[in-house]
Amino acid sequence: MALSIGHQIGVLSGTPVADCGAASAAEQAPSVVNAAAVWRCPNLGSSIRKQGGPEIDAISTPVSPCRSPLLGSSLPGLTPACQALVSGDAPAATEVVIEHEGAAVAAGKARGVPVYVMLPLDTVRASGGGLNRKKAMNVSLQALKSAGVEGVMVDVWWGLVEKERPGEYDWRGYTELMEMASRHGLKVQAVMSFHQCGGNVGDSCTIPLPGWVVEEIDRDQDLAYTDQWGRRNYEYVSLGCDTLPVLKGRSPVQCYADFMRAFRDHFAAYLGSTIVEIQVGMGPAGELRYPSYPEMNGTWRFPGIGAFQCYDKYMIGSLKAAAEAAGKPEWGHGGPSDAGNYNNWPEDTSFFRRDGGWSGPYGEFFLSWYSQLLLDHGERILDRASAIFRELPAVKISVKVAGIHWHYGTRSHAPELTAGYYNTRERDGYLPIARMLARYGAIFNFTCVEMKDYEQPGDAQCGPEKLVRQVAQAASKAGVALAGENALPRYDEGAHEQILQTAAKGGGGGGGEMMCAFTYLRMNPDLFQSDNWRRFVSFVRKMAEGREPHRCLEQVEREAEIFVTTTGLPMETAVALTRQ
Repeated sequence: MALSIGHQIGVLSGTPVADCGAASAAEQAPSVVNAAAVWRCPNLGSSIRKQGGPEIDAISTPVSPCRSPLLGSSLPGLTPACQALVSGDAPAATEVVIEHEGAAVAAGKARGVPVYVMLPLDTVRASGGGLNRKKAMNVSLQALKSAGVEGVMVDVWWGLVEKERPGEYDWRGYTELMEMASRHGLKVQAVMSFHQCGGNVGDSCTIPLPGWVVEEIDRDQDLAYTDQWGRRNYEYVSLGCDTLPVLKGRSPVQCYADFMRAFRDHFAAYLGSTIVEIQVGMGPAGELRYPSYPEMNGTWRFPGIGAFQCYDKYMIGSLKAAAEAAGKPEWGHGGPSDAGNYNNWPEDTSFFRRDGGWSGPYGEFFLSWYSQLLLDHGERILDRASAIFRELPAVKISVKVAGIHWHYGTRSHAPELTAGYYNTRERDGYLPIARMLARYGAIFNFTCVEMKDYEQPGDAQCGPEKLVRQVAQAASKAGVALAGENALPRYDEGAHEQILQTAAKGGGGGGGEMMCAFTYLRMNPDLFQSDNWRRFVSFVRKMAEGREPHRCLEQVEREAEIFVTTTGLPMETAVALTRQ
């Protein structure tokens, strides 16, 4: 009889894991699973000990779990152990014991930066509300725990949970996930995703806003962000109507607050223990910004400057009022008419070119208004989130800001301006954001931490490293904690090393505090391929070592190599994710 995935992993780790598909939540008693190998030796000498048998002095053939019903008879790229597994010639189950003095790292007492891993965007099913690929998720979380990962990040989609009717919430799939993460001893960063999935970099599925919200936008399309050509964007409700009762009698901010309050009440038993962070979505892709560079239907392509999103009637009304208050009513009819198109470059336009209108009186007025509305939007939502979660000091609140690094070397920083970040050669646009976060004790989460300047197209004057340093300095000056993410999937050591240096040096400047956390994008079959997994395990352990590791990083790499080659878990995980 074929053993369940959970039992197979349990044989490997020494503790059977319940098969999530075989029993109900009530029948599965929560338990802490020791998924990682035990690390105790003062040197790289290691041993393999058969369960109940004598110790063997040297590592020989890599050890694999029992044959899995998910594995086919012939799969490319399998390690020798996995080939033996497929052919039915796998060795007897063994317990791997690798010992060294860094027990504090394995025990979760690291001095470095904890690593979280983003789960797939479709972790919860769009139909039925249950957990997607449940068995694959179970074995994947087991693998992540074994690597020393602190936890996972998951999008809690407004479009799935409050899908059918306002005020009715379906938490089923997320409840299953929290139970599973708790059993594996993993922490969770829960993203309150009030945006549409689909239309941005890396979006692999489509999850629209709740159907009843879309109905309201269809009735009044000015609820959607709008550009100067009248193109409507359904990714996120326009901040111009934040406080107006336009969604079945509630304002958008009320809807967001009710959602967060319902989340808090439903998951009270997990908050502070399993759920340790609430990232509050504030715009497209969950980021505090305008949808100025939408990829959907080829509207925008890198490295275009994007376009201002201020032409719905609610934002135009706000602009008119601001212009009249400034004594310039003629400035209240819309954004700059000479700012070009989505795919122009700064020098193609009169507004963004070197000495263009962005630096003149009208430009300063418009950009101040446009960016201030975004800050006010963030403040309104943070005020509600802080009130809802303030009784839970063990739960942190965070906000994600986009890493818009293209044309960073120009004077105007056009792509940042269209996104709502009033950051130019003469003005720091990230310090006001950091100070707003500081008022609520929120974490400043920033992307593009893995990127190097020289990897980008030279003519686009990209500056991801400089941008990260600027953001880190703003966070330090405002006294807020900084966390990071990689913007694109990367499995190479060069990207890992860039993240390590940036995270350890507080943004790469060398003088700041270490990042409080790093979230890795993303869990998928590629991550668990042999070479990628080996590099990832080494990366996680190096991140745990911190700025001044007491051990040589080469030793960490060698230990990671030993760990990976003595388990067949990564390949089985990749297969499970692909096939289930």
